[in-house]
Amino acid sequence: MPLARHPNPDEVDCLLRNGELRTAIEPYLDEAVWEIDFRQLPTEAENRFLESMLAWELAPLAPVARWFEPPLAMQPACTLDDDQLRERLWEVIERLHVKRIVLDHTDHLSDRELYALIRRDILPAPLKQVDLPDNFVHWDCSASAEGDPSIWLTYYASDEEREIWRLEEGRDPPPRQVPPHPRALPVADL
Repeated sequence: MPLARHPNPDEVDCLLRNGELRTAIEPYLDEAVWEIDFRQLPTEAENRFLESMLAWELAPLAPVARWFEPPLAMQPACTLDDDQLRERLWEVIERLHVKRIVLDHTDHLSDRELYALIRRDILPAPLKQVDLPDNFVHWDCSASAEGDPSIWLTYYASDEEREIWRLEEGRDPPPRQVPPHPRALPVADL
């Protein structure tokens, strides 16, 4: 006669946490979440997913500058010489990284252009500040407001991505170029 399997305390805690999370997230759910087959996920993975959903729903929406105390401000680039601007730019990049904001595709921009982009576009942007250690905001600095992919295609797209774009658009992408301002920026922690 087989012996009954008794769950260990960690399994019980995981199941109890799952119930808490399902109850907490229920008011925010719509039919899209049920497209995920939770039966295929281990309970621990489902809990991480539900925790991230709940964190997203409860996260405050605020301009990035207000994620800092005091709010992060940058003086106009025209008031700084090149050395001052470079020093301030790297201070801001590091502070953004502490708040889990990473800048992607910046190597086509000069320091002044990147400084201006952060000051003009990133700091005033209202984003949800999701407080999870593995959650990073990736700001694509190659994206234009008009949705023009030419910068990304020119400097960052792989050969495969360029070919897919060519087939979808029915025209050749712009010629590939080497980005003129290579940087080793902080990345999302793994």
